Amino acid sequence: MAALLLLALVLAALAAAALAVARGEEPGGIEEVWIALLGPPDLGPVDFAALRRRPSRADALACAPDVCPLAAADAVPPDYSVAGARLREIVRSFAEAEPRTALVFTDRWGEQDRYVARSAVLRCPDTVTVEIVGRGEGRSSLALYIRSQAGCPVPATSRARLTRWLDGIAAAAGTESTKG
Repeated sequence: MAALLLLALVLAALAAAALAVARGEEPGGIEEVWIALLGPPDLGPVDFAALRRRPSRADALACAPDVCPLAAADAVPPDYSVAGARLREIVRSFAEAEPRTALVFTDRWGEQDRYVARSAVLRCPDTVTVEIVGRGEGRSSLALYIRSQAGCPVPATSRARLTRWLDGIAAAAGTESTKG
């Protein structure tokens, strides 16, 4: 009898989880579950100059050593032949085209923007922080840091997202620099 009760409870929990996943961003969906369990999906700003990587490595970082002197980066982004303001627009256009990605903060007086990007099935949130770095007249680079919330540490997903963003931004910025 206890085994039957346990089985019924497990099946009910699985059904509730499946319903939450199916509802997605709707009220009562999985996004509300993540917020209730882990708090807001936006993990806040990043001070790249003082950044130290999280031991869990449920993150991914693209940053030049002069911008992130205390953190070992997974990749070093190139210097682009576009002005910083234009690179920021390119990043924003790329992010807006990414599925399940939303701008959650923009620093009007600085160079940092934050996005929340969610995985396809479980809609686990990643905070994607992008800071534009000036590199002289008509040149710029960026620092890009992707952090997963504690309940969704999937390093392969963060690193795949980092690579996709860097490739997409480089393609758009490269196209612009060949025009100008």
